[in-house]
Amino acid sequence: MMEKNGNESLALARDIIVNTGKNLFLTGKAGTGKTTFLKKLKESAPKRMIVLAPTGIAAVNAGGMTIHSFFQLPLAPYLPETAFSSGGAKYSFRFGKNKIRIIRSIDLLVIDEISMVRADLLDAVDNVLRRYRDRNRPFGGVQLLLIGDLQQLAPVVKDDEWQLLGKYYDTPYFFSSQALRKTDYCTVELEKVYRQSDLEFLSILNRIRENRCGSDILSALNRRYIPGFSPSADEGYVRLVTHNRQARDINMQELQKLPGAPYVFQAETQGQFPEYAWPADGSLVLKEGAQVMFVKNDSSGEHRYYNGMLGVVESVSGGGIEVRSRDKGETIALGKEEWTNARYVLDEQTKEIREEIDGVFRQYPVKLAWAITVHKSQGLTFDRVIVDVSGSFAHGQVYVALSRCRTLEGLVLSAPVSASSVITDRSVEDFTREAAGTAPDAAALQSMKKAYFLDLLSGLFGFRQIASLMRRYLHIAGEYFSRLYPVQLGQYREAERDFHEKVESVAEKFSRQYVRLVKDSADYAADAVLHRRIVSGASYFKEKLEAAGDVFSDALTEADNTEVSRRLRDAVSELQAAIDLKAALLGFVVTDGFEVSSYLRKKAVLTISDDASGKSGKRKSGRKTADGNSGQKAAGKSGQKADRKSSVSKKKSEVPADVRHPDLYRRLVKWRNSTAAELGLPVYMVIQQKAILGISDSLPDDMASLAAVPYFGKAGIEKYGDIILKMVLEYREEQGLSMFRTSLSSDF
Repeated sequence: MMEKNGNESLALARDIIVNTGKNLFLTGKAGTGKTTFLKKLKESAPKRMIVLAPTGIAAVNAGGMTIHSFFQLPLAPYLPETAFSSGGAKYSFRFGKNKIRIIRSIDLLVIDEISMVRADLLDAVDNVLRRYRDRNRPFGGVQLLLIGDLQQLAPVVKDDEWQLLGKYYDTPYFFSSQALRKTDYCTVELEKVYRQSDLEFLSILNRIRENRCGSDILSALNRRYIPGFSPSADEGYVRLVTHNRQARDINMQELQKLPGAPYVFQAETQGQFPEYAWPADGSLVLKEGAQVMFVKNDSSGEHRYYNGMLGVVESVSGGGIEVRSRDKGETIALGKEEWTNARYVLDEQTKEIREEIDGVFRQYPVKLAWAITVHKSQGLTFDRVIVDVSGSFAHGQVYVALSRCRTLEGLVLSAPVSASSVITDRSVEDFTREAAGTAPDAAALQSMKKAYFLDLLSGLFGFRQIASLMRRYLHIAGEYFSRLYPVQLGQYREAERDFHEKVESVAEKFSRQYVRLVKDSADYAADAVLHRRIVSGASYFKEKLEAAGDVFSDALTEADNTEVSRRLRDAVSELQAAIDLKAALLGFVVTDGFEVSSYLRKKAVLTISDDASGKSGKRKSGRKTADGNSGQKAAGKSGQKADRKSSVSKKKSEVPADVRHPDLYRRLVKWRNSTAAELGLPVYMVIQQKAILGISDSLPDDMASLAAVPYFGKAGIEKYGDIILKMVLEYREEQGLSMFRTSLSSDF
């Protein structure tokens, strides 16, 4: 184990995050610089990251979003291997294209204030990430940075929720997550405290945090008890209390000191919504000048306010409320927000959780905030605090409340702290003791860096996803087109076999080479032989990928069945996108080499943008010329060549290789689509695709020969026979074809 002071611990944490793929739990006492570490990491780390937190105010402090908001998760408990259902709807994730791109592009997922994150929420995150990334790896293979102090506030779990969750988890804390337990993560603890420099105060806080709060500590702390302390408004004291009722009483007293008449806004309720569960005041009493806190995120999507944001009432009347934000000074006109009261019921047979809505609550989303509960204060720092934790009822409350203040002199106790107020959780102590020994030493850190380098190479030269997407498309196309277009399908199957032999199999052998070279190298990051081999491999696989992309650029996607067409288009689109992204990354390595930071930046840009989309011509347009510069002239020629190639591919994609008379086939398809659109019918109800193929192959010259075309019945002949025969006749005349009937294939 490396001996570390405060700065060395921070350096170790950064080294793990930047240069390895190891998951990290970064912990430490209040004020040890966890938030500062995150801020600097966001400014300079080469990895693409998103920062999330369990609550609105914690998310704002961390400069990110809430977990529920980013992953669009419901508030219901998440049970592993079950499905959430509300009104018959599955627990599902309907993300737009941009959100999916973001999820797929991230290298690092940061969750701040992890002590408040429940185990089931972390498993729900794992579920989403697996869906859109690697299904076979915990959290989809993304690296985790979990920041927080387990000696601070614990996750909130109601009794009825724990009746469900207790069957799957031994504790509600994040470390009981089933997905997290399948990962290999380490812990780094920051010990140097930056928030407090008062050694006596630090000693008191540490003893409380470590559950060593003896009579001497209580005596020293309670010297800050000042009965009846009542500061003036301009002194800037903030009151921290443990219960909502305490905060409410203090706030009403402060409200009465303001001049003017109060305005009362009554909440509206529907159905069953018990008063103890109201998320806002049933009778909201306000005056101009009142200090308020928002209690809900802005549901309008305009992000004007968030849960925990402070403000001052700018104006208030019977017609509405305007609040000036403490953050930006903006004035916000408020409307009422809506909350629902739900019960969660597990169906033992289907293993689904049903959300049953019992009632609805509507009210303006603010409450008075001269006093704040300890729960709302986590993550904040004050110079002057009045604390009352005599009624503490949960793990970490006393420590969080006291550690919000910078100095012992700035702290005033409105009630003495007793030994019974300091509540700790044995499961947290057990985990903390076990985690303390997981920080890596120098040898382990070097091994982790090498493993990360190899993991990135394996990702670059891994083609399992593309092969799987090829097989997926072939499966769908084979079911529908096997008799229609056997020649075309044969080309695709040959390309798939070629890909397996020349890409997948070769990549497996190549991996053994670079793994050996990395393991044998003393300085793999600068090993010339290794990097020449990497660039050579990238060039080879890029060429093979582009060849495969060309074959599937004219893949069959149009079928009479709209659902089949959608599945075919989705399959081809996903396949082509995967090929293009991989080829673009390989092309980058060919021209720029394989340096981890630049590779990660390029990968993030390509994944989240359209830069990697398009065919191989687009990918080639960025290739350097012989003198090493991607000159405008060369790029222009490449672009023209790509445009011509794209045009050819587009034309090919309209007509399968099996069609004997492609021009007539195109005319028939165009007529069929236009007619269907005019009549408001599915295209197959005008004429089936198989019939179009039969007509374009056999060139019928009268009604009898037209009737012999399979899949074109009597009704179709009566409606469209004359039109179709006229089109065939015009085509024959244009092509100078003699009037004879081509025998139909037995396939039809």
